[in-house]
Amino acid sequence: MNKNQLQTLSKVTYYLGYVSIIGSIAIWFLTGGTTPETQAHAERFGIFVGLWAPTFFILSNRLDRYAEKSNQ
Repeated sequence: MNKNQLQTLSKVTYYLGYVSIIGSIAIWFLTGGTTPETQAHAERFGIFVGLWAPTFFILSNRLDRYAEKSNQ
């Protein structure tokens, strides 16, 4: 991959990190339901999606570093 592709992929993964956070909150609130079981499921699923954010941010950082390294 060339430098521009790596930088673009880095930006995409960075934005996906924020989308994951927003999606997690949306899932938690919008799929809550009325019974305790459905509320617990919505909470667990929201947390699961929210855990993707650090992965996307780390990937973004690594891809950006790799793009800088390939430029030299």
